[in-house]
Amino acid sequence: MMENRRRIDLLAEKHSLPFAEWKEIFSTWTQSDRLYAADLAREAAQKVFSNKVYVRAIVEFSNICANDCLYCGIRRSNKEADRYRLTQEEILSCCTKAYHEGFRTFVLQSGEDAFYTKDDSLVRIVRSIRKEFPDCAITLSVGELTYQQYQALFDAGADRYLLRHESADEEYYNFLHGGKLSWKKRIQCLHDLKKTGFQTGCGFMVQSPRQTPEILAKEMIFMKELSPEMIGIGPFIPHCKTPFAAEKPGSLELTLFLLSLCRLMKPTVLLPATTALGTIHPEGRLLGILAGANVIMPCVTPETVRNKYFLYNNKNALASAENILCSDLQLQLEKIGYSLAVGRGDYREEEDQP
Repeated sequence: MMENRRRIDLLAEKHSLPFAEWKEIFSTWTQSDRLYAADLAREAAQKVFSNKVYVRAIVEFSNICANDCLYCGIRRSNKEADRYRLTQEEILSCCTKAYHEGFRTFVLQSGEDAFYTKDDSLVRIVRSIRKEFPDCAITLSVGELTYQQYQALFDAGADRYLLRHESADEEYYNFLHGGKLSWKKRIQCLHDLKKTGFQTGCGFMVQSPRQTPEILAKEMIFMKELSPEMIGIGPFIPHCKTPFAAEKPGSLELTLFLLSLCRLMKPTVLLPATTALGTIHPEGRLLGILAGANVIMPCVTPETVRNKYFLYNNKNALASAENILCSDLQLQLEKIGYSLAVGRGDYREEEDQP
């Protein structure tokens, strides 16, 4: 235990660890280690962001996906998924409603649906949102595209892009995706996003099947080297219509520990308490904030299709997203000493420690 505290202290000071130290942490950590890291992570987050928690409005505009990832409920092979696409007008309507409720960041998320990229319709959607809401940030999460497509979306007015790397271990990445996707392409996409000027987010699932301490160590080394502006991690949760249906969900405790370690590794990062975290525990998001997270992303997808965007079982989409700035969520945050921040909530440019 004392060795892990030494490692956590070193991470808090230097913001990096060698591979062997990461592996030992993930092989031997205890609840006491997690709570110790959480205390340091909260302090690190508050130095940068004070007690503010940023909110982003997620619009899940299509559940059609060309990929067949073994863990995902909207995988191509799930013939029972009720597929949908939102029109440009419907997406703009979601943004308008969210804007009037106080949101100043919109997150447009979908499966890998070429319908929106083959004829630049997503570019037109982004351009329309930028024109209508010039004071807002636009985040995209639509998967792997070409460098030229990323550049066009950035030029149209998008600010941020979320693309989970899923794993820094090529063999494990291939396992999660049934050998049907290219790990090298995924990593190249992340570097392309950084080149365009996007605030770039990566991330992975916690305790997905066959994940090992060595793999977790590789994830941390990779994220340190990539230096993303956002990191999205959440527990693995199985979906009943996937090959991983019978697998055990990831643990709340390890997910919280990883959030704290990510905060200590990169104090300025935008770090969500994810929907998955809120799904495995009723206070998962609050526990995530207390572990060092500083972003919450309620869903504003229309209720007519919201229940169709199920990546995993029992998804909690924070259905009370309406009037979020006056909701129970704000009261809950205030009880633990935090408040919701109104604004874009951009990445803070600060020089990382060596």
